[in-house]
Amino acid sequence: MAKPEYFYGVHAVESLLEIEPERVLTLFALKGREDQRLKRIFELAEPFGVSIQKASRDSLEKLAGQPFHQGVVAAVRPHPVLNEKDLDALLQANPNALLLALDHITDPHNLGACIRTAAAMGVEAVISPRDRSATLTPTARKVAAGGAEKVKFIQVTNLARTLGAIKEDFNVRVVGTMLDEKALPIQKFDFTGTGVCVVMGAEDTGLRPITQSQCDQTVYIPMAGNLQSLNVSVATGMALYEACRQRNL
Repeated sequence: MAKPEYFYGVHAVESLLEIEPERVLTLFALKGREDQRLKRIFELAEPFGVSIQKASRDSLEKLAGQPFHQGVVAAVRPHPVLNEKDLDALLQANPNALLLALDHITDPHNLGACIRTAAAMGVEAVISPRDRSATLTPTARKVAAGGAEKVKFIQVTNLARTLGAIKEDFNVRVVGTMLDEKALPIQKFDFTGTGVCVVMGAEDTGLRPITQSQCDQTVYIPMAGNLQSLNVSVATGMALYEACRQRNL
């Protein structure tokens, strides 16, 4: 049996118990803590016979790998890593899906925040390169606050090649967020009608040239203030909100 993964944080554990309770092996809860948030988690776990063990703060910190565990850690059966074949299956089932691609986002906090926003905005899958990018660590899952259980996280060998493939095979339009001479204000791009993949680049380097080459259109977020740079997770939220707004009119 593969080594268990450890989820921590109230939102992440609660979401897992709501969506995939069969994966939860054991719950570890802070000794002496009795409140409504943990009570809700225990109620979700009870029908599935999940073992609940009381643990010290130090023990929870060791399991979570850091101190911000909110008093609950779950030992979980590992989920299979999703790849290009899973993306193809998703688009065969829903060719009009809204997708988010992250071009070498390396900070797990940013990844988690992007996934949380993606879940809120109806994104079907978040696509990321397998190498030199953040993965779904316990930290990313906690920041995602349950979003990681509601949006597919797909890791691909070559992001540019994957973008080219979904354009050719499924008529997905690829829109990159960057400021260049061809970029449109984001509200001017039509997000409706077909599948769309919004591509976000790293804060320091932006979209790599090879990724830019696969974009059907580039867009930028107009700003009224003097600051012209946003955290990638904030920019992702703004871009996905516009896509979601148009697609739900």
